[in-house]
Amino acid sequence: MAIHTAVMGRPGPDEAAPYYQSYIGRVPSDDVLGVLEAQSQETPAFLETITEQRSLHRYGPDKWSIREVWSHVNDTERLILFRALWFARGFDSPLPSFDQKTCAVAARADERSWASHVEEFRAVRLATLAFLRELPAEAWTRTGIASDNRFSVRALVYILAGHVVHHAAVLREHYT
Repeated sequence: MAIHTAVMGRPGPDEAAPYYQSYIGRVPSDDVLGVLEAQSQETPAFLETITEQRSLHRYGPDKWSIREVWSHVNDTERLILFRALWFARGFDSPLPSFDQKTCAVAARADERSWASHVEEFRAVRLATLAFLRELPAEAWTRTGIASDNRFSVRALVYILAGHVVHHAAVLREHYT
């Protein structure tokens, strides 16, 4: 397994737009790959405590269901990993913004079982880890533009981990 020292340590404030610093700040360790690996076990274990029926719960009329929240997490992981791949491989074309509301409607998350969302998280995270474990050291500091903001690959990986921490906390605080 090729874990490089370039990935260790938090990204600097110039590696992602200020909005994303809240996600980066939620990562409890400088070993982001270790955090992602731990999440691949801990997060499904937590999600499996939510029943199929409860997964349809919304804590307000204009709020997403638990299934919609986790569909968003899965889609966002794919999107952010794609950005990391794009920049890590040296592409310099800017990438467009991501409209999470459009994505949520198109996903039709409530029409799928809760178990399928949990299994999808496992599969997506395994793919994420497979890609990141083998990145060349110099790829972690490459940068690019997405949503009109500059990101380093390292910052994107921290955002991935922090995004899961954030939404697991939302589920604990508002839904379960």
